[in-house]
Amino acid sequence: MPREMTIISGKGGCGKTTIAASLVALAEDPVIADADVDAADMHILLQPEVRRTEEFSGLDVARKDDAKCTECRLCLDNCRFGAIDADLTLHQDRCEGCAVCELVCPAGAITMVEKNAGEAYVSDTRFGPMVHAKLHAGEEASGKLVALVRQRAREVAEASKKDLIIIDGPPGTGCTVIAAITGADMVLVVFEPTLSGIHDAKRIIEVARHFKVPILACINKHDINEQNTDQIMRFCDSEGISVVGRIAYDDSATRAMVAGITVPEYSNGMISESLQNIWEKVREALDGH
Repeated sequence: MPREMTIISGKGGCGKTTIAASLVALAEDPVIADADVDAADMHILLQPEVRRTEEFSGLDVARKDDAKCTECRLCLDNCRFGAIDADLTLHQDRCEGCAVCELVCPAGAITMVEKNAGEAYVSDTRFGPMVHAKLHAGEEASGKLVALVRQRAREVAEASKKDLIIIDGPPGTGCTVIAAITGADMVLVVFEPTLSGIHDAKRIIEVARHFKVPILACINKHDINEQNTDQIMRFCDSEGISVVGRIAYDDSATRAMVAGITVPEYSNGMISESLQNIWEKVREALDGH
């Protein structure tokens, strides 16, 4: 089975995707997975060429057959989400998929049906195959879509005999993050030396430990607040978490993003050297897992 490593951060804006894309560029022909389906952006740096598209169905929604309706109004009386108007018109965009209307309808006029909620893609990039997805605006079940992305990434890895999947995880600690890290061989937590960055990274570490996923850490923009960086180092030391590297603030990361390429492709300066050192330690940890 291919090994899976997920890069997570606890909050957005820590540089997680920049680091994930850089590790992809430094790795040897990995399978890439963008699990941030609510706000996918790794495609900006990797410029994938889509070769397969798959529709994604989220939560089922209600559909009403007006020809069968006896106008008993039980659906209206029991719907708690305002999906049914006083004239018994059903609005699917308001439906939350609870299915109570189907349950109470004596005429069988309402059924639950699948609704297209997004798309998943298998693509080619200059660094290897990539699986990514797009959730339609306002849709639910993004954790289910993350699970689909990971499943397709494993299938691609097995079919092409690749032994590593690098996953750009979503921010936060919700269901999408859980779907992105459960069963992974390793997570790399990107710390940002701000109070909110430290707080949220600690929370995602608790989640990773709950699911018994091994943890590595790195600190991005460590020199913007050395006092907070020292706090992160002490915390990781006390928790037995290996800090595999610290990355100084460097605006070449922004310039690389504007250019639509990864940092190692854009620059061979200090930031690229730091990323290379991080990748070597991550690879060593994965090999020893």
